[in-house]
Amino acid sequence: MINTIIFDFGDVFINLDKQATVTGLKKLGLTQWNDDLNDLNIQFETGKITRDNFLQGIQKHIPHASTTEIEYAWNAILLEFPLYRLEFLQMLSKKYRLFLLSNTDAIHIEKFEQKSGTTFYSDFYQCFEQVYFSFEIEMRKPNSEIYNYILNKHELQAKRTLFIDDKKENTDAAAELGLQVWNLQVGKEDVVDLFNKNII
Repeated sequence: MINTIIFDFGDVFINLDKQATVTGLKKLGLTQWNDDLNDLNIQFETGKITRDNFLQGIQKHIPHASTTEIEYAWNAILLEFPLYRLEFLQMLSKKYRLFLLSNTDAIHIEKFEQKSGTTFYSDFYQCFEQVYFSFEIEMRKPNSEIYNYILNKHELQAKRTLFIDDKKENTDAAAELGLQVWNLQVGKEDVVDLFNKNII
């Protein structure tokens, strides 16, 4: 019997347009997203470098773009957060222990909070016993340490914990540790379909 649910954030609650950021950076002169930029992103997502270090790191690859333009393109990924998903989450929070676990960075979270407004994001965060962002805890999915950290800290039983994420590598890693998982198929499924999945 599931008593705890750990949710991803992007493309589970807030809709994302990953191509919009790629397109935005290309318009600024980026020819391709390479390994250097991928490493830079991981460092930023795990809180190892500052926002300025990150933006300037990208700027090295597109020197004619300002850091303001780069930040705008970086945030283009963030779309709307439908109210019905928040209402569903509020209902769930009365029945289950809920946690949020997201690979994200300070720029995206700041933008989400600006766009959604204090009342909305406060209502959202209050649904969870704890909110975990990778840049704050310096760990990221799919590394097993991040799952074990939450399980141990909150004394959760893996077999009674459901983990929901849109990336298969993340749900596979959680499943290896004994968690129940739902690899949500973006565009085909919605988090509010949870009770139709016969998982809980």
